[in-house]
Amino acid sequence: MPRKEPRNYKEEYGEYHAKQTQKKNRAARNHARDIMEKKGRVRKGDGKAVDHKTPLMRGGSKSVSNLQVMSAKSNRKKGIKRSK
Repeated sequence: MPRKEPRNYKEEYGEYHAKQTQKKNRAARNHARDIMEKKGRVRKGDGKAVDHKTPLMRGGSKSVSNLQVMSAKSNRKKGIKRSK
């Protein structure tokens, strides 16, 4: 069913992305990427994603030993829950 009104992206941002918890999560993801860029494992525009082996929301650490590099497609696919 098509929307009657256009999406209000500014409102969506204010309700979700601007929250302190989301800012903290985004900062942790950016920090992980920075670490791997300094190690030479990834670079801007390479199609790679830095993944936390154990997600931060499940108690994973921010340490280098918890980070891995994978394709962006594989990383996004990893989070999809499939029902049978």
